[in-house]
Amino acid sequence: MDVSQGGQTIAVLGAGSFGSVIANMIAANGHDVHLWMRDEISAQRGESERVNDRYLSGYRLQPNLRISSCLTSCLKDADTVFFSVPSGALKRLAERVSPVLKTGAVVISTSKGICGDDFLLPSQLLQKILPQASVGVISGPNLAKEIANYEITATVVASEDAEVCQHIQRLLASDYFRVYANRDRFGVELAGALKNIYAIVSGIAEAMGVGQNTKSVVLTRSLAEMQRFGMKMGADPMTFLGLSGVGDLFVTCTSPLSRNFQVGMGLGQGKTLEQAIVDVGQIAEGVNTTKLVKEKAAQMDTYMPLASALYATLFEQQPIQASLRSMMLAEQNSDVDFTVKIND
Repeated sequence: MDVSQGGQTIAVLGAGSFGSVIANMIAANGHDVHLWMRDEISAQRGESERVNDRYLSGYRLQPNLRISSCLTSCLKDADTVFFSVPSGALKRLAERVSPVLKTGAVVISTSKGICGDDFLLPSQLLQKILPQASVGVISGPNLAKEIANYEITATVVASEDAEVCQHIQRLLASDYFRVYANRDRFGVELAGALKNIYAIVSGIAEAMGVGQNTKSVVLTRSLAEMQRFGMKMGADPMTFLGLSGVGDLFVTCTSPLSRNFQVGMGLGQGKTLEQAIVDVGQIAEGVNTTKLVKEKAAQMDTYMPLASALYATLFEQQPIQASLRSMMLAEQNSDVDFTVKIND
């Protein structure tokens, strides 16, 4: 990685709610930022009116933030590129970026999903398609609408390269946005994908009017499943106790701003999966993640009762009541799957 300390040229690819706030925060820190919008008319309006009302109504965009639908112009001279698109769109976009990306550029994924049946996480896919880049991820309890309201927020940047982490910390840090570092890129990214499953479960529970005791069971057993699956996949179980694990899990399992929580609410209110997704109006990564994780857990013989019950509701048309019953009849095994030995 070779990035100087001065003003940087940054490209943010994807002008959804999170991509827009990331681009705006970096622009506010004095950098040259280019935000790529897929739709030309929306890009022209954003450039002239300094808004992105489709995703963040009333949020003013910085005057030095350039907005364009031309991918090549956005990437010109870019030292750092943020990929802020759904995981299903990542492969095609990365292939378009590859021929024009600078050697030594820093590439950061903000996606919280799993890419395809080969179970690649977003940064792994980017590393495969963009070998000339240094790759990292950011993940955490980062509801874009709250960031747009300048509420105090923290995130995690994860990379095996400490310089990448430090670089992203410098780009994003402000008096309301904190950036912590982690070397466990795989664990941080996996936690960000897994928590979407349990946000749907929590939304279902909320719609059905369960009590606080039940909500606490859902939250803690969700964390146990995330750690169990993560350990089997090679992640550090302690990563799941940080912002990208407990922090993000709490936010997405309790906030109506969470798209996956909203899908769960719709299901719990008796809507079909298709109708619940349409009503949300944006991609909820947890639906596809549930399918991929259920299949992977079966291959690894990993016990995932909550994810399995949700899979039965989403893809096998099992009534929600039957799925909840299967969750309650799940094996009562140990409270936690790992312990830390403390020397006397």
